[in-house]
Amino acid sequence: MVVAVLLGGLVVLGLVYIVALARIAIREGLARPHLEGVVLGAVTNFFDTLGIGSFAPTTAWLRLRRLVPDSWIPTILNAGHGLPTVVEALIFINLVKVDAWLLASCIGASVVGAVMGAPVVVRLPLRAVQGVVGVALLLAAAAFAATNLHLMPGGGTALSLPPPLFAIAVAAYFVFGALMTCGIGLFAPSLVLLPLLGMNPAVCFPIMMGACAFLMPASGLRFLRSERMDIRLVIGITLGGIPAVLVAALIVKSLPLEALRWGVLAVVIYAAVVLLHAALRPTAAQAAAAATI
Repeated sequence: MVVAVLLGGLVVLGLVYIVALARIAIREGLARPHLEGVVLGAVTNFFDTLGIGSFAPTTAWLRLRRLVPDSWIPTILNAGHGLPTVVEALIFINLVKVDAWLLASCIGASVVGAVMGAPVVVRLPLRAVQGVVGVALLLAAAAFAATNLHLMPGGGTALSLPPPLFAIAVAAYFVFGALMTCGIGLFAPSLVLLPLLGMNPAVCFPIMMGACAFLMPASGLRFLRSERMDIRLVIGITLGGIPAVLVAALIVKSLPLEALRWGVLAVVIYAAVVLLHAALRPTAAQAAAAATI
């Protein structure tokens, strides 16, 4: 019953988001998708479905190609990857067994965190966004390296958690949801936390994908109305991402990803360094003041 309600809610939320995105795109005359965004959405969401995550590689590409201002990156990530992640969640919640109440509680906590975090993100100054996203990329790079070096927690066999650990998981997902709106992906911390609590690593997929599928459209509805938004890029990522998810989940299912992670890690570290350098670099006014001393 709980799972059926979640799946129904996902469908409704996805339809609401499609209508909102279409209305804004048509009203603003921006319904033609960004072609580079289509390719970007296809590649990142394909590997997202296999567990790589989409936020870090998308952030790195947006920054390297300078497709949008740095302060727009968190809003583009949540708005663009929202609908492909809904498709991921619909598939994995059906495929992988997990305690329904844990699934629903983690999803609910992440949505509350995202709704509370979205208003903060749209008002953050540029340097704050650059710093937060730069740190997020370094954390993602560390997660990629730990996975390839087999340092990630192995996990257990549990499909549910006792009350104290249940509460820890729910509280953590509230924080994860708030951080998602800042451009910090939820996959890496989920793949660390839940196995550490003794859960079967496979259980991470419906929980983390379900959380993202609810919170990203929920926060994305607000982000679509923000000035920090490229609607054509969002449509491109969405249109490229949805079929890529279906191919990855239903046809490919698994790939040897170690070499890919090392490649992504190198690009992500470079983008992180550039963003952090920009965040820490003195402004023109500060430089001028220092020159007069």
